[in-house]
Amino acid sequence: MPVFQRGKRKKFSSRKPKKQISPLSLWHPRLRQLSNWAVIVGSVLLCVLMLPTRFPGMELLGIGPNWLLIWVVAWSVKRTAFVGALAGIVMGLLQDAMTSPDPTHIISLGIVGILTGGMQKQRFIQEDFISIALIVFGMAVLEQTIFALQLVLMGDRNTVDIWAYYPKVTLACAILSSLWAPVVYYPLSRWWQNLKLAEQS
Repeated sequence: MPVFQRGKRKKFSSRKPKKQISPLSLWHPRLRQLSNWAVIVGSVLLCVLMLPTRFPGMELLGIGPNWLLIWVVAWSVKRTAFVGALAGIVMGLLQDAMTSPDPTHIISLGIVGILTGGMQKQRFIQEDFISIALIVFGMAVLEQTIFALQLVLMGDRNTVDIWAYYPKVTLACAILSSLWAPVVYYPLSRWWQNLKLAEQS
């Protein structure tokens, strides 16, 4: 009896991986489109309502998360810079309507949309919670910096007071916004992913 026996060659399966099927593929295309608009408008309104709200764990040094900035990042990260800029401008208009148009939030949120939309071409950007939280943190710092510069250029406020208050506001807003970013990003990302799969099927 031979000591070494020839083993049987393993047969590799030629089956193709199963294609992912979205439950939304069963919906009528017009119903999917209407539902998508309802999700977009509903999520925006929810973020607008949450902006002045202060629940326990959502406030640091009197500062809360910037929900509109989080929405802009969640929307723009899978889209082009142009579409991200449009979203930032719309969110800036909404925030100006709730606070004051002088200085405006359109510039800062528009730039956030452009930069976040431009990241989709970067292969090193992963669409997980950690990456999104880091993106939101960086964009919150940028947004607060642009807003502070606008206050300085207006010239009707004390520059020393602005830059003395700036680090506290920026750090508190960036930390809270990055921590709460998955609350907005995850459900919207899942919805748009399923919608894309349904349109491709």
